[in-house]
Amino acid sequence: MSGYCDSAPGHPLHGPYHDREYGFPTRDESVLFERMVLEINQAGLSWELMLKKRAGFRAAYDGFDVDRVAAYGDTERERLLGDPGIIRNRRKVDAAIENARRIRALRDSHGGLAEWLAVHHPRDKADWVKLLRGAFVFMGPEVVGEFLMSIGHLPGAHRPECPVHRRIAALSPPWMAGPGR
Repeated sequence: MSGYCDSAPGHPLHGPYHDREYGFPTRDESVLFERMVLEINQAGLSWELMLKKRAGFRAAYDGFDVDRVAAYGDTERERLLGDPGIIRNRRKVDAAIENARRIRALRDSHGGLAEWLAVHHPRDKADWVKLLRGAFVFMGPEVVGEFLMSIGHLPGAHRPECPVHRRIAALSPPWMAGPGR
């Protein structure tokens, strides 16, 4: 992601994301779900578009509240498909709803998504892709890689000489505890 470390600083959208969120470890369920939804929706599109539409996604998906999204039915699905503030792709909308249901189910088996990820760490990217593809929907290799980098489970979000990399390393992200490559 060395190019991101070069181009993001100072950019009105990419800069704050690069400096304060991308690659920082988190266990917050709504943040994990937001990153998953945004990465799924970014597939085939630009990350800048996702950042521009982020507030729209947050509003449309009830602040990324897993329980509320997991309870969505046909009425909410149709509302989302008509919402110009998000990406109106049926497969991506369906994936968000289904993945919320699967995250909710992980609470019973593991305590939640963060705990489920921790139980399966460390893994290399190929193993993470297999695992997440089996556990969630719309999780191709690029979506999985970016999702896991964005939450600190895979390395590569920042160049080692990037000042943000040092701040993240001080937080002991999961990728530092294992191979992650």
